[in-house]
Amino acid sequence: MSAVTEVQNTTTEALAALLDGGDGALVTLVAGETRVAAHRAVLAAASPVFAAMFAHDMLEASCGQVSIDDVEGPVLRLLVAYTYTLQAPQLPDTAAQLLSAADKYGLSALKAACERQLISQLAVETAAATAVTAVRHSCPDATRAAVAFIKDHLQVMATRGWADAVLKYPQEVIEVGRLLGEPPAEACSPAATGGGSTPNSDSQPHSGHSRTPAAAAPPTSARHTPPPDDAAVCRFRSLSDEERGRRLMKAAEEGAVEEVRALLAAGADVGARGGGGWTALHRAAQRGDAAVVRLLLSAASDPNSRNQWGQTPLHWAAWNGQAEAAAALLQAGADRGVRTNKGNTALDIARRYNHQEIVRMLTQS
Repeated sequence: MSAVTEVQNTTTEALAALLDGGDGALVTLVAGETRVAAHRAVLAAASPVFAAMFAHDMLEASCGQVSIDDVEGPVLRLLVAYTYTLQAPQLPDTAAQLLSAADKYGLSALKAACERQLISQLAVETAAATAVTAVRHSCPDATRAAVAFIKDHLQVMATRGWADAVLKYPQEVIEVGRLLGEPPAEACSPAATGGGSTPNSDSQPHSGHSRTPAAAAPPTSARHTPPPDDAAVCRFRSLSDEERGRRLMKAAEEGAVEEVRALLAAGADVGARGGGGWTALHRAAQRGDAAVVRLLLSAASDPNSRNQWGQTPLHWAAWNGQAEAAAALLQAGADRGVRTNKGNTALDIARRYNHQEIVRMLTQS
């Protein structure tokens, strides 16, 4: 018997029991100014969370009223309606909020239906929000669909939706960025070095490479100092120029300092560009990893390079409030007067998102 069939049968039995339930069978759910009366038996049959709440006679439930946090009134009404009908509403504007509520209250079938709705309505303006929602609520199908959509429509990263996601859900955006940077599976022969000192170039390296000098010279002086990790440098030198550039951008995006150092020593091009014209320095500034930013700048990365939307690394440091990265860029000669294609300077962006420390930096003479 499927989960949906089981819930349907249980709910039918619960509805029949309502005839003799009396006033005690009712509970009022409160979300802000919205109050929704419902039968305990129906809610408990559909949701394990409500079932546990009523079984343990929580204080609110025993008083006949339950406050529902983080759910807006209209969404609460849809949630309760579903417990009675087991029919997911086709309302695109509320699919994300209803998915979140369904996840919180254990309504797996409703969550799956909302996930399908999100996938079907992917668009440039909504893709960032969909990706964040999918990651936050462990929706693998929607996550894959949103990431694939963004890869095919890189202009998503220039939308207000993307900027809002970066501001409100930075960890989820980092995860989306990681998924965007994942290369296709590729066969590779094991390194011919012993002792496990060679980093896996397809994953973020760990911080404990014992052979890395504690204070390596800038990559531009690599020929005068021992390379960061001989095995890693040799491995990266065997790659094509294009692949080294791609891995440099990924390592910068992940804040993998040692891998960035090794790639630079192996001759990776700091000016290499990915989709949308992003450079490794753009990625590092967006993440705010000042060590990687300084490392790339020491290798002659252009602090004023612009992506296809006219955004420089300084714009992205300002967008995400990355003050230390912004300071490193300004010290390296980043032009604070550069405007994006939409006419915004880094100062405009810092003011818009109230990053006061960066505002102070950019207004200093």
